[in-house]
Amino acid sequence: MQVNEITSLTNARVKRLVALQQKSAERVREGVFVVEGVRELQRCSAAGLEIAEVYYCPAILPQLPAVKCDAVYEVTQAVYEKIAYRGGTEGAVSIVKTRSLGLADLDLGDSPLIVVLESVEKPGNLGAVLRSADAAGADAVIVCDPLTDLWNPNLVRSSTGAVFSVPCVACSSEECIAFLKERGVTILTAQLQDSELYYDTDMKGATAIVMGTEATGLTNAWREAADAHIRIPMLGTVDSLNVSVSAAILLYEAVKQRQTK
Repeated sequence: MQVNEITSLTNARVKRLVALQQKSAERVREGVFVVEGVRELQRCSAAGLEIAEVYYCPAILPQLPAVKCDAVYEVTQAVYEKIAYRGGTEGAVSIVKTRSLGLADLDLGDSPLIVVLESVEKPGNLGAVLRSADAAGADAVIVCDPLTDLWNPNLVRSSTGAVFSVPCVACSSEECIAFLKERGVTILTAQLQDSELYYDTDMKGATAIVMGTEATGLTNAWREAADAHIRIPMLGTVDSLNVSVSAAILLYEAVKQRQTK
């Protein structure tokens, strides 16, 4: 494969990369997103996503790992510093074609473990939840009424590549509730009011753990659709945990129960 060189900070490809990093509308319009780092690139490739372009800096990364892609560009360190969204990314930035999934695309077994997030705004939190979902072997993450796109650079980074391995779907809360009800999935909503301790709740069967934002929690639609309301005991002065921390605790309770059933 031919490797092209880019040395100018005003190169059109450099400007495009910066726009894709910064603007969700550009990512949606082009149907692509940006991946930084060698580890993330390799996980992206392993997941079967189509890598359109790779930009690497030989001063930082002497040897580009073997991945299938359409075009490779060698950039100077100055150019790399301009296109890199964060520091310490090992000298590789890639443009990848978006793979969009719908609820109908989810391949769920008899007793799936699903994480549902309603209106989570911070991409870093969503990425961290995906990382926990991957570690716990969850079957899917469903993001209802999202306030960030699923290919935000902060989300990709904080997920450490789990966004490629865990099926992730965006839809409305109404669509998700109907989907779960049709498949007989038990809906457990994480909330402080009218709830029982999470470890006293059966998570062995088909289960969806549903969480909202720290600021406003879940909407009434989810509270009313729930089969049970669960809570994590708060023994200090604060009344809630970060949503990604809560997700990890609840997911591993499900893992523990399923290992002992």
